[in-house]
Amino acid sequence: MEGDSAGGSAKTARNRRTQAILPIRGKILNVEKASIDKVLANAEIKTMINAFGCGFSEGYGNDFDIAKLRYHKIVLMTDADVDGSHIATLILTFFFRRMRSLIENGYVYLATPPLYLCKKGKVEEYCWTEQQRQQFILKYGGGNENSIHTQRYKGLGEMNDHQLWDTTMNPENRTLKQITIDNAAEADQIFAMLMGEDVGPRREFIEENATYANIDA
Repeated sequence: MEGDSAGGSAKTARNRRTQAILPIRGKILNVEKASIDKVLANAEIKTMINAFGCGFSEGYGNDFDIAKLRYHKIVLMTDADVDGSHIATLILTFFFRRMRSLIENGYVYLATPPLYLCKKGKVEEYCWTEQQRQQFILKYGGGNENSIHTQRYKGLGEMNDHQLWDTTMNPENRTLKQITIDNAAEADQIFAMLMGEDVGPRREFIEENATYANIDA
């Protein structure tokens, strides 16, 4: 989970019998650009390795044992903004490069926190997309945005424990995106391009795909 403030709400909200919370402080090391020594020296990465309990990195030390994994759902919970996406990508890069079996065995997921809480009188709904927000405005405000109260969640820390549980942590209500690898060679190429040292291919990719990016500043 991204951040200490959100971690506090999540620890309060969680089901203590089935859920554990590990706050990540800031952005972890980009393992695509780092030596194995730097990876192992990174505090956040070491904390994750210790928490998972299954050792580290096939090919480095030979102590990785997926059978010892303590959790069969590793859910990344980050803010619904650009920084949150970057943090999730850094963690996924670490998993893909050093603990790929976690992904291959279907244990890695992305949480999907809402972007908005919309209210009209006694009616309130969480909205995960701008399209859902506009539908709420049309349905309950007759298309008049000024008649609707909208709370924009800039980060997980802005939700209290009840809201975080209802929208993002409750297994009965939450929506999780399972991380899979359809084509290992293609995934390897994409991680190398987006997270590696070579700037040229990354710039070309951004220029070609920037028009499709939904940036929430």
